[in-house]
Amino acid sequence: MAASIADHASSTQNHPPATLPQIDTAPNVRRLTTNDLREALRRGWDDFTAMPSHAIVLCIIYPVLGVALARAALGYSVLPLLFPLAAGFALVGPFAALGLYELSRRRERGESPSVWDATSVLRSPSFGTMLGLGVLLLTLFVIWVAAAQAIYVATFGYAPAATIPDFLGRVLTTREGFWLIAIGCGVGFLFALVALCISMIAFPLMLDRHAGVTDAMLTSLRVVAKNPVVTAQWGLIVAVLLVLGSLPAFVGLAVVLPLLGHATWHLYRRAVEPAPRSYQMPPPPAKGRRYAADFPAALFPWGRDRR
Repeated sequence: MAASIADHASSTQNHPPATLPQIDTAPNVRRLTTNDLREALRRGWDDFTAMPSHAIVLCIIYPVLGVALARAALGYSVLPLLFPLAAGFALVGPFAALGLYELSRRRERGESPSVWDATSVLRSPSFGTMLGLGVLLLTLFVIWVAAAQAIYVATFGYAPAATIPDFLGRVLTTREGFWLIAIGCGVGFLFALVALCISMIAFPLMLDRHAGVTDAMLTSLRVVAKNPVVTAQWGLIVAVLLVLGSLPAFVGLAVVLPLLGHATWHLYRRAVEPAPRSYQMPPPPAKGRRYAADFPAALFPWGRDRR
């Protein structure tokens, strides 16, 4: 008995807090109100103005949009997909905002984080599970784009739009265009609803409490089931802000996406009761001297440990 206690104490001392097992009890979810949404947005705006998180969006989102717009200029066949691609940001946005959650988490603890602190999520023990849910959302995004392309082909056929005015004329002034808008928005709403229900607070939960993918999605579904009206309001807010941010040549997304990312973290804090104990991110590994003779073995951590 004494030996087992000693062994347990020794193992606890040899493991940093990052490796301690997490509590298996399901998080308790709270009932939300419209005031909670306002407070989450207010705190998200405070985080945005206090931290230069828009740089992350400018470095990641703008190149993607630039490629899409350049492709539209070189080949008009991609024009029907520009709106589905822009709307699809709502599907993968929760995963793309991982760094923003980390910045809000650090500022919540009284720290003064920099943009580079957002990359610390890559060292999180739960990054693999977050990546798994991100792949699921990316799959939804790909299926949504394929569905949008199929709807367009079923409506207008395979003939590409000759010019941008020709494309807009087809969509906005013809009966087929009205059907395209109605059916496309309806199908897109279903995809957005699925993404919202499974990821509303899933990523912040995995970052904060290292929950598994299934537990995170189930907790998010519990929050949605307990707060259907507030969830619908949140989804409407996200959709309206994304549309407003996309209208001026996507420039507004540099403000809208960080705002929504920070606000999502604070919405998670109001939707889920705090964990019994907080997790401290492990420090980055120390960098020792490297020699040319050690390449490529020095790239692998187990080789460095043996040395």
